[in-house]
Amino acid sequence: MKKFLAVLSVACCATVAWAAENSGSLKEGEPVQAFYVTDVTGPSAGEKLCYRCKYGSRPVVSIFSKQMNEKVAKLTKQIDEQVGANKDAKMAAFVVILTEDPEGQSAGLKDVAAKQQIKNTPLTTFDGLAGPSEYKISKDADTTVMMWVDGKVKVNEALKAKDLTDEKIASLAKSTSKILN
Repeated sequence: MKKFLAVLSVACCATVAWAAENSGSLKEGEPVQAFYVTDVTGPSAGEKLCYRCKYGSRPVVSIFSKQMNEKVAKLTKQIDEQVGANKDAKMAAFVVILTEDPEGQSAGLKDVAAKQQIKNTPLTTFDGLAGPSEYKISKDADTTVMMWVDGKVKVNEALKAKDLTDEKIASLAKSTSKILN
């Protein structure tokens, strides 16, 4: 009986560990990990770098999206304005387009940055639709907005394209207050 209970205990622990590891996206308070993107419009345009590393403990907004469309561009513009308004707090942001064709996104991202006059938020690409594995981005989400400070998640919202409404964009821009000290 003791052996059975020991085996059952190990099996339960393994199941709990697996469930925690596969329970979905990052939760509030969880740490964000380093990952590399290719900068398209930022200060390091053309380079591969880690903005998570570069921004350190600063308040950061990261927008992961499978495409740059009108709504994502509008969200990016509003976040960019928040970054500009909160320079004293050292707020930062970057957009990550998740794609199987990173090079093919460059011209479109440069056009969006110019048209929207995005000045404070680098537009980048990540090779792969799933995004960085440690971020556990929902495969069903078209856009995921994560905000963190001190390297810990404060906001994580996964959205389908239809859910990225003007009201939601305004709400997300307002949510930046959660990462400002």
